[in-house]
Amino acid sequence: MFIISEIVALLTTNLILTQALGTSTLFIAAGSRKNLLWTAVSISVFTTIGSFGACLLDSMLPDSLYDLKMLFYVLIIGMLYIISLTVLYFADRKDFGTTRKYIHVSAFNCAVMGTLFTISENAEAANLTMLDYICAGAEAGAGFILAAFVFTAAFKSLNSENVPSSFRGFPAALIYLGIISMAIYALM
Repeated sequence: MFIISEIVALLTTNLILTQALGTSTLFIAAGSRKNLLWTAVSISVFTTIGSFGACLLDSMLPDSLYDLKMLFYVLIIGMLYIISLTVLYFADRKDFGTTRKYIHVSAFNCAVMGTLFTISENAEAANLTMLDYICAGAEAGAGFILAAFVFTAAFKSLNSENVPSSFRGFPAALIYLGIISMAIYALM
């Protein structure tokens, strides 16, 4: 029952358009299954590894610099971004031009930044360990993947000719996400 409640909580957090959903990235990813897969994997990697960095930062950051915590999180994600692009470039130079866009879209996504901030805020009250940080980052990435698949299931219908032109695309998607969010939130 614990795992089900965790999955529902992750979906709810991701679908309510607060803290951890990169709505614009979700729209880009929903365009094709390949985009969805690579974007979701990239965001999951950034949330998981970023959570490790956030744990190190939170353990070493003096209280006098607490107000600069978000800036340091941006620097952590920036370093991960540069490392990811470097590794991708040297690992697969032939496809670097087509695959780097997933790193660009995923790195500074609000899903990643929201995850680091949320985990850090929860860690202060719960005394989280390094493993807890990493698991929370992985869970956030899995929640984004699940939210992306839920959205992708309706993406074509939301952009079809059956939807009035004034609501087609982004407005219909936001309404859809809002209704799904309320339904999932009601399950909790």
